[in-house]
Amino acid sequence: MNFTLKVWRQKDAQSKGHFETYQVTNISEGTSFLEMMDILNEQLINEQIDPVAFSKGCKEQHSGPVSFDHDCREGICGACSLYINGRAHGPESAVTTCQLYMRKFKDGQTIVIEPWRSAGFPIIKDLVVDRRAYDKILQAGGFISVNTGGVPDANAIPIRKENADKSMDASSCVGCGACAATCKNGSAMLFVAARVSTLALLPQGKIEAARRAKAMVAKMDELGFGACTNTRACEMECPKKISVSNIARLNREFLAAKLKD
Repeated sequence: MNFTLKVWRQKDAQSKGHFETYQVTNISEGTSFLEMMDILNEQLINEQIDPVAFSKGCKEQHSGPVSFDHDCREGICGACSLYINGRAHGPESAVTTCQLYMRKFKDGQTIVIEPWRSAGFPIIKDLVVDRRAYDKILQAGGFISVNTGGVPDANAIPIRKENADKSMDASSCVGCGACAATCKNGSAMLFVAARVSTLALLPQGKIEAARRAKAMVAKMDELGFGACTNTRACEMECPKKISVSNIARLNREFLAAKLKD
């Protein structure tokens, strides 16, 4: 399979970015998207193109190997955050970019590859964005800090199966940022809601519930993420299919905390 790749190139956060076009050939349909990016980078290294080339009267060309994020490549960590042909993580639903395979594209197709587009995720270089904002939101309250004692037996604290299942579903969020990058408002509400719901549904999380909801929402607003207007784009593009019902739960937790104040 052969593809034309239009890849966003940006030297650093201060530089102006632009698209560059590359050709990749003889790609197996069983190749993952990130493996295809590895093949492109090996091709660029072998061609020994200067990292930055200037042409009089033309824009700056940044043609070294393409920088992109990845880690586990097993759909667990969410580091492989790419916008592919206008969709977060590409055309396949319920998968991260590393679990996307080239058989999902047509031979000869043009593929546009961009970084996350969100005020909360500034570009570091090429396709790499700074996603530390999500870490800061978690640090604001996405944890249990009270002393809960030693590890109890599995059945020592009764939890309704319905609540346990919903908590487990919410905890499957990998924090990739697709929700904020997809939302027209750049909202991180689905991510925050998933983290709040994970603990709000369990007895261990009840003690700090009010503080948690207020602190995480305040940090989200402070970091420049937008408000939720219920378009559900986040749910549609989430690789783990986190439900927007968690946003409703977050709103209830937040309002209850404010009323208590």
